Amino acid sequence: MPSMISGKAAAFAQPNVDTDVIMPKRFLKTITRAGLADGTFADLRFDENGGSRPEFVLNNPDWSDASILVVGNNFGCGSSREHAVWGLKQLGIDTIIGTDFGGIFYDNARKNGLALPIVSEETRNTLLALAIDLKTAQFHINIAEKTIKTATNTFDFEMGETVQTALMEGKDETLDSLKQANYIRAFEAANPNAVKLLVNK
Repeated sequence: MPSMISGKAAAFAQPNVDTDVIMPKRFLKTITRAGLADGTFADLRFDENGGSRPEFVLNNPDWSDASILVVGNNFGCGSSREHAVWGLKQLGIDTIIGTDFGGIFYDNARKNGLALPIVSEETRNTLLALAIDLKTAQFHINIAEKTIKTATNTFDFEMGETVQTALMEGKDETLDSLKQANYIRAFEAANPNAVKLLVNK
């Protein structure tokens, strides 16, 4: 992911949106990541007959191409569900700005390159107001500097250094482990019995 993310922001102020809302369980049957965009916010986007719900912000033609969401408190709470992050990414969302996020959702987002800038409630409310007006809905997020630039102002956000680096460099635990492959192999060679114990646990 580049250090600068620019895009149209959409306001989604509903609090306590859990992963069952983001990705309903009926869409979890797939063994691949394919087609998860259709399930993302499915019960908010579509009625029981599959028709589009016009009240949902991403169904509004003016915001259908939004790549940034400004969200209510405690977004992504609930059970562990990496599908929720995969679906958001497939839907074209690459940044979600909020005051706080569910812990597991936050970690899944980091692993999959979904940026989650954390702002104060006052800043979030200001960004929500900007995101409902097309004239001010274009945001520029600088991951390196931890700032959000809008048509009216520049706002700071919080993001841990590890998360920031992971986003900018596309890193995750698997890649970090592979960098230590030589040390891991040396340990395995020097401690074959310890490795057997771990494997047989």
